[in-house]
Amino acid sequence: MIFLNFKNYQSGTGESALDMAKIVDEVSHTSGVKIVSVVQALDIREVVLEVSTEVWSQKIDPVEFGASTGSILPEAVIDDGAVGTFLNHSENRLLTFEDLSKAHDRAKEVGLKTLIFAKDVEELLKITSLNPDFISYEPPELIGSKDISVATAKPDVIAQAVEISKKSGIPLVVGAGVHSAQDVKKCLSLGAVGVAVASDVMKALDPKKELLDLTEGFR
Repeated sequence: MIFLNFKNYQSGTGESALDMAKIVDEVSHTSGVKIVSVVQALDIREVVLEVSTEVWSQKIDPVEFGASTGSILPEAVIDDGAVGTFLNHSENRLLTFEDLSKAHDRAKEVGLKTLIFAKDVEELLKITSLNPDFISYEPPELIGSKDISVATAKPDVIAQAVEISKKSGIPLVVGAGVHSAQDVKKCLSLGAVGVAVASDVMKALDPKKELLDLTEGFR
């Protein structure tokens, strides 16, 4: 599977988010590879109405109904139609493990699937105690890299992450600099169930072509 993080790229905001999600929908159905659109909270409802593939939120906050101005309420995310959420992405890390635990609990209370990111194997091992639906190893220094991917730079660490995944029974997703079918194939061969990508597709001149290329790694 592929998690496509729209981030706050112009190509993944507002009307452009709808266009990108439709590309995801088409490529997913054409290739037979599950692809999840991970969109900004403000775009969830509109995107969900346009596609049949899963839509996730980029984050939720560890808050409940009440005085929490600017926070993303888990209930609002699921009411808009999202089925899951990222947590602890390196670009929006929760301050403490207690905050992460509460955010995960709130996500589960409303019925959201969860994918929790870890910057290294030590953190990955720690987050397995929360029992999310997916765990993800994503070294921050390689995020957005156009030349070096986690698959080529850290295969040994991916192998360690896979062992943690097997022991915990939680599927592993790998990300950071993934930009080719070969990268995807390498991650899968090491034992990951999928990849998380963003800039490779979101900044591509032809995002459909780029996404189709990534799906070739599943063959």
